[in-house]
Amino acid sequence: MTGTSVAGTTVAEVMAELAALEDPRAREVNEKRGDDHGVNLGALRAVAKRLKTQHDLARALWETDDTAARLLALLICRPKAFGRDELDAMVREARSPKVHDWLVNYVVKKSPHAEGLRVAWSADPDPVVASAGWALTTERVAKKPDGLDLAGLLDVIEAEMRDAPDRLQWAMNHCLAQIGIEHPEHRARAIDIGERLRVLEDYPTPPNCTSPFAPVWIAEMVRRQEDR
Repeated sequence: MTGTSVAGTTVAEVMAELAALEDPRAREVNEKRGDDHGVNLGALRAVAKRLKTQHDLARALWETDDTAARLLALLICRPKAFGRDELDAMVREARSPKVHDWLVNYVVKKSPHAEGLRVAWSADPDPVVASAGWALTTERVAKKPDGLDLAGLLDVIEAEMRDAPDRLQWAMNHCLAQIGIEHPEHRARAIDIGERLRVLEDYPTPPNCTSPFAPVWIAEMVRRQEDR
């Protein structure tokens, strides 16, 4: 695979370039977040900008199972060219949180299969796969809420979020906050659920950033909307 030539660029050449960009300090920081790579994301984006869209190369890079290569693959792929089963397999193979996040946000959200996968993934027994379903649901809450049972989503969040594994909990909390921010008729209940469950209340938040604790997050985003 590493010698495969795609549109004049070999996977081996790309892997060598990524290896040259490896920074031990960046790897140390990234590994604390579960991301096993040491390539600065700005440098990675510069490589992607130079390569432009190369879907076959993206597929080949994904197959290397290397985190930096997979991140690059997600930047140079053609999202609508992936089949439904292919995307399902990819989300199950995405080991690092950053690869998972980019796959959902940069690829799946642009796919014609997004809605079907949202429904399937949300009910998946694997909490990481389920978190992808919740991320897609949050996107719909914000942009295409028609047809969503928002009260039903709040029921599930209220019953399951406190004890959910970390990545699923984070995704459910984001959905909770988005419902409260975007839908005033559900805002009081969303805030009440957040206040009772106290999920992410103590999450370390850098200065000038908004806490992910849902009541605080909702209040701040609503304030910004009202100030526009």
